[in-house]
Amino acid sequence: MSDLRVVVEADGGARGNPGPAGFGALVRDASTGEVLAERLGALGVATNNVAEYAGLIAGLTAAAELGAEDVEVRMDSKLVVEQMSGRWKIKHPGLRPLAAQAANLVRQFGSVRFTWVPRERNRRADALANAAMDGKEAPSASEEPSPAGSWEARTGTATRLILVRHAETELTAQRRYSGRGDVPLSARGLAQARAAASRVAGLGRPVAAVVSSPLVRCLRTAEVLAAALGSPPVRPEPDLVECDFGAWEGLTFAEVRSRWPDDLAAWLASSDASPPGGESLSSVAVRSRRTVSRVLGEYPAQAVVLVSHVSPIKLILRDALAAGDAFLHRCHLDAAGVSIVDTWPDGGVAVRTVNDTAHLSE
Repeated sequence: MSDLRVVVEADGGARGNPGPAGFGALVRDASTGEVLAERLGALGVATNNVAEYAGLIAGLTAAAELGAEDVEVRMDSKLVVEQMSGRWKIKHPGLRPLAAQAANLVRQFGSVRFTWVPRERNRRADALANAAMDGKEAPSASEEPSPAGSWEARTGTATRLILVRHAETELTAQRRYSGRGDVPLSARGLAQARAAASRVAGLGRPVAAVVSSPLVRCLRTAEVLAAALGSPPVRPEPDLVECDFGAWEGLTFAEVRSRWPDDLAAWLASSDASPPGGESLSSVAVRSRRTVSRVLGEYPAQAVVLVSHVSPIKLILRDALAAGDAFLHRCHLDAAGVSIVDTWPDGGVAVRTVNDTAHLSE
């Protein structure tokens, strides 16, 4: 069972009661404050209370997808908090099915608590709900009113994630889909791994651990890195494994396009689409966020190397940059490329480097 502790912030509203309605919800890591998932949606014409329950359901669903065990729900709806806590009866028949759906989700977790908070402490969920009502995408954090002190210099020491794509394999060199197939590094790849190790060692910050996908191309890269970094422990992490490309495994992009043009177009258009017999990037994102959350909780104020594949690293960078899915197809990651993300205890994030390859020879 996962020991992930999260906070769900949820809200909903209607322009008129009833009127055009929408909901918003997000999931934060309880230890670091990092946002692990966000949800928003329009509901058509509905009441405020229906929209608030919709936000709760969306937030609990996202927490379940992340594998959370312990959940604190924070809402500025006194009615929903009191009803879900069992202190108020659910008198309106239209809310009973929604409360029952929320209760079924609650039973999936080890522990759930409901906390009322004033609206000013629920600003992000409120902003998401308003964006949904306006038919807009989620606003960036910079578009929201900033709390006092947000322009001040960060205090404390950031946890540094050094993201390293595994070095080259024969499939990498041929630009073939390489997902769950366990292919080894090539001779050139081994040289790339040594070069990446020198680059990371030159960053000048002690590394507490090297966390790696369990596939051999990553583990070998991780072992080379660890040897150059004073031998911190190498820890296999199943959630860092590459996307399962299903029927596309081992094929080139041109081969896939000729045989599955519609499936490929759908996959490029949506992170929820999957290759035939494979896995969606949305599913990989859930795994990647779970790993980042665990590492931030286990290694506060330390540096950790994550050795993984193109898809998990791109998704971690996408989340750190608060970018959309278009980023996934516009960001290029080379074999043995290095990216760096810093995260502070207050939830602040800075992307320092993306795909540094200065250490690699042409």
